[in-house]
Amino acid sequence: MVVGDIATGTEVLVIGAGPGGYVAAIRAAQLGLDTTLVEKDAYGGVCLNRGCIPSKALITGADTAHGAASAERMGIHADPAVDMAALSSWKDDVVDQLTGGVEKLCKANGVNLIEGTAEFDGEGSVRVMHGGDGQGSETIEYEHAIVATGSRPIQIPGFEYDEEHVLSSTGALNLTSVPEDLLVVGAGYIGMELSTTYAKLGTNVEVIEMLDSALPVYEDDVARVVRKRAEELGVGFNFGEGASEWEETVDGGVRLTTETDDGEQSTYEADHILVAVGRQPVTDTLGLDAIGLEPTEAGFLESDEFGETDVENVYAVGDVAGEPMLAHKASAEGEVVAEHIAGEPSAMDFQSIPGAVFTDPEIGTVGMTETEAEEAGFEPVVGQMPMNASGRALTMDEPDGFARIVADAETEFVLGAQIVAPEASELIGEVGLAIEMGATLEDLGSTVHTHPTLSEAVMEAAMNAQGHAVHTLNR
Repeated sequence: MVVGDIATGTEVLVIGAGPGGYVAAIRAAQLGLDTTLVEKDAYGGVCLNRGCIPSKALITGADTAHGAASAERMGIHADPAVDMAALSSWKDDVVDQLTGGVEKLCKANGVNLIEGTAEFDGEGSVRVMHGGDGQGSETIEYEHAIVATGSRPIQIPGFEYDEEHVLSSTGALNLTSVPEDLLVVGAGYIGMELSTTYAKLGTNVEVIEMLDSALPVYEDDVARVVRKRAEELGVGFNFGEGASEWEETVDGGVRLTTETDDGEQSTYEADHILVAVGRQPVTDTLGLDAIGLEPTEAGFLESDEFGETDVENVYAVGDVAGEPMLAHKASAEGEVVAEHIAGEPSAMDFQSIPGAVFTDPEIGTVGMTETEAEEAGFEPVVGQMPMNASGRALTMDEPDGFARIVADAETEFVLGAQIVAPEASELIGEVGLAIEMGATLEDLGSTVHTHPTLSEAVMEAAMNAQGHAVHTLNR
């Protein structure tokens, strides 16, 4: 403890108020535990302030403008003008509403809120530095600590974020004018979401990717649908190229130099460079040495099914706890940890955590792919329904993609799904529930779905796996 510090105590100390931290804090308080939540920046974390929520708001705006401008085949003719400053302001209003709601929920549930940066200074003790001159610090003694400090964008050497020439995803979400030209380094989910969004707003987008494909963590046929659509929107792809250096042009723009493995160089010019090559956990600011907790080489904190790290009574949730780095996974972990601390029967089950990419069309996945099922020792059976056979998809003028169900051939238990379709992020929830409940193909296929809806594709895919789909040819 530092001389002059104010010392307080708490049963549960949560560091970080993102989707993992604030959920853990609220749940712990609901269970009767004295809970303190420390946040250095803004309630809601990256997700609500600089990630999930603002990006989806911007995507919605871009979809609205592009949909109106490209509906001639429906007999609708429009030339919408995008006021980017107004769109950005609306996006910020959505963020403010949600982050303000998080703070109110924490207070209403009895969580003690402290603003500042937390650092361990010994077993059972954390020092919180308050921002601003003369604000000082305080020491908090805890019985249980939950680390939920999230993640930040990975930087490429020589491409430090100035949020003017070189943008992180945060900078890309805060632009108040539509750039004429944009270079996107990285074709992962963040790069692809923002590439398609700005292409719909009228930006000329070029994607630079070191690997030979977009969305490399997804199966080829899934990624292919999204890439094809992006190319139709005018997005250019330059695979096998790595960003090596950049410079400012005389007109205030940027010139990017890339290089292949063979040493071949190319140059591109644009208004901005968006670097979207992934995220890394924030664990280097916590003073973990003080409690003998060592992160992995990648910076993650390994934990068990209850979220507990190698140090007793210190837990990790969310991005700092490892892949998948998803907000909803963080929230689920937060609940599990709080319940475990309170002595409730609770443990993390990763088999039915869904993932989504908000591209055009969207991608939704859960559970195993066919290959993963084979590697796990199953004999998988697969059923698929193309969206161009879906009445609802056609009436939305969104015929691209498919819904695919993977199940065990012997028992017909549902093992996973891959959906690339409009609203795939919503559709995947049905299959996640099926996996969680131990449902079979018969359960999915015999459940009457509303017509005409996109969810019928899930039903038809299950029926196709059984060999008796009606609205698509059986395999």
